[in-house]
Parts: sequence; structure tokens; C-alpha cells
Amino acid sequence: MFRKLLLSALGTAAVAVAGVAHSQEPVKIGFITTLTTPAGYIGEDQRDAFNLAIKQGQGNLGGVPVNLIVEDDALKPSNGKQLAEKMLQDGVKLFTGINFSNVLTAVAPTVLRRDGFYVSVNPGPSPFAGDKCDENYFVASYENTTIHAAAGEAASQMGYKRMAVLAPNYQAGRDAIQGFKRGYKGEIISEMYTKLDQNDFSVELARLRDLKPDAIYQFHPGGAGINFAKQFATSGLGESMPVFLPVFSMDLRMIDATGDAATGLYTTALWSPLLDNAANKAFVEAFQKEYGRMPTHYAALAFDTANLIASALKEVNGDLSKADEFRAALRKADFESVRGNFAFGPNQHPVQDYYLTQLKPQADGRLLPEVVRKVSSGVSDPFAAECKL
Repeated sequence: MFRKLLLSALGTAAVAVAGVAHSQEPVKIGFITTLTTPAGYIGEDQRDAFNLAIKQGQGNLGGVPVNLIVEDDALKPSNGKQLAEKMLQDGVKLFTGINFSNVLTAVAPTVLRRDGFYVSVNPGPSPFAGDKCDENYFVASYENTTIHAAAGEAASQMGYKRMAVLAPNYQAGRDAIQGFKRGYKGEIISEMYTKLDQNDFSVELARLRDLKPDAIYQFHPGGAGINFAKQFATSGLGESMPVFLPVFSMDLRMIDATGDAATGLYTTALWSPLLDNAANKAFVEAFQKEYGRMPTHYAALAFDTANLIASALKEVNGDLSKADEFRAALRKADFESVRGNFAFGPNQHPVQDYYLTQLKPQADGRLLPEVVRKVSSGVSDPFAAECKL
């Protein structure tokens, strides 16, 4: 009898230990991003900031152990889709990391069809904000057109009457021009669409020389933006043709690559390393201490994304099978954003503030985006009404 009781007790203990071990198994997070090509520094900053949040949690997000699985899509949608399919086969249910809309539009549907969750760390293609919205798809950054609409508002406020606009010919580029035109009150005299991986802009610069706009608005992220800025600076057009930019076209790494040519440029942004709130100051200090460099806005958005996910994992204790509870926890956005005000709209895209910044030298001579003013507060995107969630 004693032997039976002992075996029963041992069996019960083994089941309990197994249950504890199961509950502590790390949640796999698929982090597909661009780490090669001239845009690779974007993925590097996103990965490092996301990892910073994990390190601050001692390997956890929201008290839940996580395993961040990082893969390079090389800026190719087919690569991203293949990586997502492989991760899904390996049991990954939660994805983030992609930094280009053309890759996201290939990956997100693949994840969502398999009942996975996708939380965007950067791109927010407009179709997914409207009639293609999905209950398992969240955007922690912005809907693509909103920051460009804020740029249009700011450009109008600054008195530009006739403008030419340039952007790469892919979803985010088309969204950029659409958004700018929505906010801009003057005349668009030319729309120029370039190749996504274009490095030589001599044709476009010649066209701008002929058009003589009052100013230009250009959106080229990453390496393409660096090349455009350098070629524009050497063309001499800047002496008579002001350039207006979203932050993606002159982020901190791009400023380092272009040098003094960026001095005085205005950008629209939803974050600055000089933004005056406690969460942001702590983040900038921690990132610099960990990696020895200033974070870009890509890093800031990735850090916010990690902490958003942490808030939801905490609510379900890492159990993603509690899908309804996990969705509800994400929607609450119960975390302290480095951007300041942050909430989700009905289409699970942000409602947030946008700023006008100007690149000015600091005491150490480095150019940083100083906040001039808020362009708009509590902005949601115009596609939410089309979402049927």
C-alpha cells in the first residue's frame, strides 16, 4: 500500500514538474528583417532595439521567456515568404521585424492564413489598414500614408506652393505620395517614381533642374536615400530648391553618411532622440550604452513593438493559444511608448502624434533632429472606416 501511494505521489509530482517546464518554454518570435543590401542597417537597428527590450527583461518579455529567431530576407518578398513558411512549420506563431512593405505584403497573409499573429515593427501598407485588415494583424508603427500627410501639412505651413515629389515605385512609395498629396494644399507639378534599389538619380535630378519647383518632397529609405542626398548635394540644386523629407529619408545613420549637407533640413517624424519624455530618455541612454551608437527611429519603433508584445504576453502568461485574450491585450497597448501618446484605432493601427523636426548641430557638432513643434495630435489613418473588425 505504501509503495502504491509513493508511486502515485511521484507520478503526480512528475506531472506537476512537467507542467511547470511546459509553462516556462520560451515563446518563439519570428523576426524576419533586412540585414543585407544597403538597407541592412535598418534591420540591424530594429533587431538590436528589440533585443535590448529582451535583455532588460533578463531574457523575458512581460516576464515570459522568449526565443527571438532572426532571419535576413535580403529585401526579397519571396525570401520573406519562404522564411515565414519554414518558421510556421517549426511552430512559430508570433512574427515581427519586416521593414519594407513589399516584403510584408508577401509575409503577412502567409502568417495570418495559418492563424499566426503579425505585429508590424515598421511598414503599414494602406490596404491592410482598410478592407484587408485582420484580427491577428497589428501595426505598432504607423499606417504608411499618415506621416507623409503630416509632411504635406507642414510643407503647406512653411509656404511651399509648387512642389515635385519623388518616391520608389512600390507600395510604401506610392503610399508616400498619396499621403503627401492628402495633406498638401499647393500644386504638385511632377510625380517621379524610381526603382526600389536605384542608386543613380542623375535622370531625376536633371528633370528637377528643368522643372524648377519651389521645393521637393522625396521619400527614399536606407541606402537609396543616402545616395539621393549625396547626389542632390553635389548637384547644386539645393541652393535654390529646398528639400522636404519624412524621417525615413534622413534618419540618423543617413545623416552620418551624408554629413553637413543635411544641416537645416526639415523632417516630419513621430519620434526624435531629443523627444522630452522619461521613457525616451531612458531608452536612448540604454541603447547607447549597449551598442555604442545613437538609436534611429527604426530602433525606437522596434523597442516600442517589443514592449507592446511584452504587455500582451504578460496577460496570457505566454500562452498564444489564448488568441482572444492575446488580441485583447495587444489592443489595450498597455506599455509606455518612447513616442509619448500611443493608442490603437479600430483597425489596430496607431493613433499618435506627429512632429516637425529640424536637423541642427549639437554641442558635440553632431546633427540631430530637434523638435520644432507638433504638426498634429492624436492622428489616425483614413482607412479605418473600411476595416470591418
